[in-house]
Amino acid sequence: MAKIAVLDYGIGNLRSAQKAFERSGADAYLTADEELVLASDGVVLPGVGNFGNCATALTDSGVREIAFAAVENKIPFLGICVGMQLLFDSSEESPEAKGLGLISGKVKLLVEAPKVPQMQWNQINLTNSSPLLEGLEGEWFYFVHSYALGQTEEQNIAIATCDYRSPVIAAVQKELVFGTQFHPEKSGKAGRLLLRNFISICENLI
Repeated sequence: MAKIAVLDYGIGNLRSAQKAFERSGADAYLTADEELVLASDGVVLPGVGNFGNCATALTDSGVREIAFAAVENKIPFLGICVGMQLLFDSSEESPEAKGLGLISGKVKLLVEAPKVPQMQWNQINLTNSSPLLEGLEGEWFYFVHSYALGQTEEQNIAIATCDYRSPVIAAVQKELVFGTQFHPEKSGKAGRLLLRNFISICENLI
């Protein structure tokens, strides 16, 4: 059974992500203990609310350095919602705040969406092959956001988009770092398949 560390930095309903992974067949636990994180098979960074608040909490809790250590140790790493946004360098929402910079890019306000925040189910379109999204072409996921990745020099990191009058990046992958702008833990059957896909990625590296 894959051990999944859900990073506990005091922001949002972290336990919902932990419980979703447990229901999907993982030994999932909330932790901010570096030893436990580095002993895990996969690491998850959820996030809700304001980018700046989340970035500050990462630093204040000590989780920022633990996240870097996990990626350096080549442990599969999944950011969810604002957790995905934190994978990048910065966000227009909080210009002074620093993301993790694990993937080069800037998060920007949604300007062509029919409404902001986007708080609804949206269909994803796969743009590059990824084991995270195997079997999920055209599936519907639950989104709650006003910002999304808007600028990056990275090549081929977008693995899924959704359409808000123009394409918006819905999921990314760079090596073993993954991100979903949507909430798989709130997305029913499709979300459970995505979580099982992440667990499989982790198990294949054990």
